Amino acid sequence: MSYGNSGWSEWVLEEEESMKHFEAAWKMGINTWDTANVYSGGDSERLVGKAIKKFNIPRDEIVILTKVFMNVGKDPRAHPSTMKDLDNTGYVNLHGLSRKHIFDSIKASLERMDLEYVDVLQCHRFDPETPIEETMDALHDVVKAGLARYIGEFVVLVGPKVSAYRPLDSGMSSCYAYQFNAMQTYAKSKGQTAFISMQPFYNAICFGVGAIPWSPLARGYLTRPFSEQNATKRSATDPNFGKFVGLGNKVEEEPLQAINAAIEKIAKARGYSMAQIALAWTLANSTVSAPIIGSTKIESLEELVKATHIELTPEEIKAISEPYRPRGILGHA
Repeated sequence: MSYGNSGWSEWVLEEEESMKHFEAAWKMGINTWDTANVYSGGDSERLVGKAIKKFNIPRDEIVILTKVFMNVGKDPRAHPSTMKDLDNTGYVNLHGLSRKHIFDSIKASLERMDLEYVDVLQCHRFDPETPIEETMDALHDVVKAGLARYIGEFVVLVGPKVSAYRPLDSGMSSCYAYQFNAMQTYAKSKGQTAFISMQPFYNAICFGVGAIPWSPLARGYLTRPFSEQNATKRSATDPNFGKFVGLGNKVEEEPLQAINAAIEKIAKARGYSMAQIALAWTLANSTVSAPIIGSTKIESLEELVKATHIELTPEEIKAISEPYRPRGILGHA
């Protein structure tokens, strides 16, 4: 999401700088790259494909994930948050999880990346307008057609009382757990391809799938003291930043600041950055297969790779987790 065109979002890196990140990531052994059709209006996928070719990366040595549901703007600079009434503005059948859109979308993604298949095709949102049977049948057929090796779900919502996400979320989602379960159960009852992964903001519920959480650094909130949150271009320009970190919501803001402070204290005591401690906290959860990180600085990428070797003590994990209080549901459900 960090790589594409800055016209789509100001904090996104353009091609020249993005290529440096792809090269650095590959050299550091990061061989799983997550993108989506909608990111930078398709330009993110185009850059993924260019990087694979530019750095002569063998296709069987890299894992590529992309997503389906959102409409891709006819202008790559058009952000989906600015696009309304899609069916009446030229995007009918160009969004959602209908059979037509799933096949059209994966073929367009493969064309942008110049690949024959992706390793995991993920549903970016739940589609209440399309029968689950149609969606799961189509995803199964995509796999059987050789266009994707596996399928996954982007985010699952479980609600504040059962969510295990401590630093920052109680249920940012694209679907509720019962919707995910209905889709998974249908596929298994038909002997079809089932989801092998979910990509939650952070979530420990398990349906026999791996958790690959996005935003383990909470849009950068856990990388610096809470008093310095306006220090980045993203925090200043991302319209969703405030609601995800509880800004202006006293009930949520105070416990989240306490979590931030706990991470800062541990980072100073152990000689690491806050980002490293925050990522180590995520990795300490045995339900996490691998967190998905996004960076706009190569040195930050290098820093986070080193965090994979940090082990927090039970007391440190408790110090970070304890201030958490259940939050209101927010997001895409």
